[in-house]
Amino acid sequence: QVQLVESGGGLVQPGESLRLSCAASIGGFGLYFMAWYRQAPGKQRELVARIRPSGSTDYVDSVKGRFTISRDNSKNTLYLQMSSLEPEDTAVYYCNANNFINNYWGQGTQVTVSS
Repeated sequence: QVQLVESGGGLVQPGESLRLSCAASIGGFGLYFMAWYRQAPGKQRELVARIRPSGSTDYVDSVKGRFTISRDNSKNTLYLQMSSLEPEDTAVYYCNANNFINNYWGQGTQVTVSS
């Protein structure tokens, strides 16, 4: 059974850092487009960062220079290093795996940035 399990969320102060992880039980993990999405209260879910099988990455403008997405195909794990966190980054963060045949979501991890 396919599972995406996020971890690493929590409560931090503005300016601090967090690293999210997503452990994926997916055959052929390295062939999946992996992404982090987030959904803040009352807002639509938005794409935060994406990493292709090639390793190339995309980011939403609001996190460029602060967040880094990476993957370890040997561990079937996706990461999101978040630095200089802002209150506007508060949301539930979701891991996504897509190979244009299958599309999987994790259950989400809460990130709260507040002083």
